[in-house]
Amino acid sequence: MRAAGCIVSVMVNDHAYEVRVEWQGNRGTGTSGYRDYGREHAVTAAGKHPIEGSADRPFRGDPGRWNPEEMLLGALAQCHMLSYLYVCAGSGIVVTEYTDSAEGRLRVDHRGGGAFVGATLHPAVTVAHASMLEAARAGHVRARELCFIANSVSFPVVHEPTIRVAGGPV
Repeated sequence: MRAAGCIVSVMVNDHAYEVRVEWQGNRGTGTSGYRDYGREHAVTAAGKHPIEGSADRPFRGDPGRWNPEEMLLGALAQCHMLSYLYVCAGSGIVVTEYTDSAEGRLRVDHRGGGAFVGATLHPAVTVAHASMLEAARAGHVRARELCFIANSVSFPVVHEPTIRVAGGPV
C-alpha cells in the first residue's frame, strides 16, 4: 500500500486486551433490591491506574465517576485522534494542536434496554501551514477508515472538524 510517498506494509495480526471490572457497590445486602446496591466499580488493567466507574445518574449511578457511555464516547474520540495523528504524520501534515468535544446519543427502549444511535466528533485541529488545510480536512476521512473503535460499533460516527492554521484567527 502506498501512502503519501511512503510504502506502508499491511499485515494482519491479532491483539488481545484484558481488563478487570470489580463491583464496589455492595451496601451490605447485595442486590436485594434495585435501590439497595451501588453501581460503583473499578476498571483496572495491569500496570495502569484504575478508572472509577458507575452507572449514569438516571440509572442510579454516581455522577462523579465515569459511566460506560462516557467511556465508549471517549474511546471513539481517542481512537479517531490517534488515527488522525498517524495519518497526518505519514502525509506531511504538521498538527500542532488537537482537541475534540464529542457527543453521543443513547436511546432507551420500552424494555429498559437500549443502544447508542449515533455519535458526533468535533475535532478542532491546528496545522502549521495554510498549505496543509485541504489535506488536513481529508485526513479525517482516512482516520475514520482506520479507527478500530469506530469500525467496531453499529451506529453512525460523524465527524465535524474545524481546522485552523497556527497563528491564524481562532
